[in-house]
Amino acid sequence: MSKKISEREKNERRRGQAYVAPSSSPCSPLSSSAGSLIALRVQGRWANLPPELLVDIIQRVEARETCWPRRRDVVACASVCRSWRKITKEIVKTPEQRGILTFPISLKQPGPRDTPIECFIKREKATSTYRLYMGLTPGIFNKLLLVAKKVRRATCSDFLISLVGNDFSRSSINYIGKLRQAFTCQSSCRQRRIIHLRQVSPRKPMSMTAKISYELNVLRTRGPRRMKCSMYSIPVSAIEQGGSAPTPVAFTKGEDEDCSPLLDSERKRAFEETLKSDQNVPLVLRNKAPRWHEQLQCWCLNFKGRVTVASVKNFQMVATVEPSQNVSVPEQEKVILQFGKIGKDIFTMDYRYPLSALQAFAISLSSFDTKPVCE
Repeated sequence: MSKKISEREKNERRRGQAYVAPSSSPCSPLSSSAGSLIALRVQGRWANLPPELLVDIIQRVEARETCWPRRRDVVACASVCRSWRKITKEIVKTPEQRGILTFPISLKQPGPRDTPIECFIKREKATSTYRLYMGLTPGIFNKLLLVAKKVRRATCSDFLISLVGNDFSRSSINYIGKLRQAFTCQSSCRQRRIIHLRQVSPRKPMSMTAKISYELNVLRTRGPRRMKCSMYSIPVSAIEQGGSAPTPVAFTKGEDEDCSPLLDSERKRAFEETLKSDQNVPLVLRNKAPRWHEQLQCWCLNFKGRVTVASVKNFQMVATVEPSQNVSVPEQEKVILQFGKIGKDIFTMDYRYPLSALQAFAISLSSFDTKPVCE
């Protein structure tokens, strides 16, 4: 056994990776200190680099590798040891600041304010799977960001969202959210399909972060859809002058707790009371109304070349604000999210601040589902 460990240790040294030898008794201080000494000796040539030199190295790598797949070199720097990981996380900026997605947590952080992050979605009808990639068009070197799988139930259907394409279990660390649909009839002349976006952590009760509504369309498929999205996790102050959107820095660790109906109702009442406060007015998005083109005899929107196929699923989302709110006119007219078809089962998705990739992906997924009030 000792011979095998020594050989493995040598291999790890040659590859520049840290290897921590397991201690024989975790309760023994002697064995614990011995294990720490072995770990320090093995990764010493990496962990004991002067901080100034280490910062300079990682800054050079981060500035040089600005796109995938070469961007994985930055992730590799954070995987060397704890000191490298700490410095790398301090150097790498958020998507809002840098406009680049690096770590998985970047998918839950707001996008850049000026130029949108361009992505595309590939639909696989046979498996009811939707894959989000980062890139202008489908190609060989596109970076997979998120994967959603549609699960049909008796009364509704869910979209389970994961970091990988083969693990949608709620107890998994790869599972980060769910999009749930519900159909409600508010009156005899108005129907609405409400879809709840829920971001969760493993083994933790889910909390609603957004609601997407599709309203009645009297023209059915001959007219454009009307959709509205209430972002409960983003205050409207985020798009005001000097405002900022919530930016998580780490995934929330789940807690072992049961979700009873009583607790659900209590959380829901507390959540509604919080929304009534003036300081927590949620950001509301609506789809930009298209104009009728007399020559083409169709509804048109300017997607600036990012959408090439006409589809009822195509949309652009802009902010809806009250006159009393301090939001400039250019900010109100800015397209925060646009989604459209470019080929068979291929759709583009471009998003910017204050939405994150996860939120934009969930809103786009809602467009794939059948809408009885719209079609």
